[in-house]
Amino acid sequence: MAEYEIDGLRLEVPEALLNDRIHAKLASGGYEAHEAQAAAMRLKPRHRVLELGSGIGYIAAVCARVCGPENITTVEANPAILPVIRANLARNGYGAVTLLHGAVGGMTGGAAPLAFDTARSFWAARIADEGARPETLTEVPHLGLDDLMSCVRPHVVIMDIEGAEAHLFDAPWPEHVRHVMMELHPGRYGDAVIKRIVDCMSASGLTYDPGPSRGRILCFRRVRGE
Repeated sequence: MAEYEIDGLRLEVPEALLNDRIHAKLASGGYEAHEAQAAAMRLKPRHRVLELGSGIGYIAAVCARVCGPENITTVEANPAILPVIRANLARNGYGAVTLLHGAVGGMTGGAAPLAFDTARSFWAARIADEGARPETLTEVPHLGLDDLMSCVRPHVVIMDIEGAEAHLFDAPWPEHVRHVMMELHPGRYGDAVIKRIVDCMSASGLTYDPGPSRGRILCFRRVRGE
């Protein structure tokens, strides 16, 4: 088990789940640094947060430190990483964070499970595409963003879901969402999808937030007065 500390948070990851790149990011403190900075800039106490793509639980812990663990819901598809997330949250005193297993494949969920590709490292695993090898696939619950937002009623939505975000911006989002922070994956889709994301946020009363946005981390905030 490899041990790390980033900004006062203690993290452990089984060495079998690491590669040199991830180890270097964790050891240097650069792991998900832009996402953590964005969250720190906009989160306030008692904000309800919905995170799609838990990773190893680091961002959920960052959010819990500000908002309280009872206000954080984080969703992870990869079953292999679930025990790691739970342990890292508990290790830092945030065991009350709600951890859900499943993949968000669209605004609505489904009774049938989704195929999830675990061939890549944990931070690049994703909903399976046509090129996935059958031996690397596992079935996971198919969750819908509408259901999650209705249940959690988040003020803040954070997502890093390896391209699946392309399917979450076909209709306006609810008014209770005040901030959206997401990592774009332009290698998975073209400019038309990015335009659709921006247009959907605008139609939802959310505008580009330049402060926490950086590189592929794209952030939006609710227009003042709404």
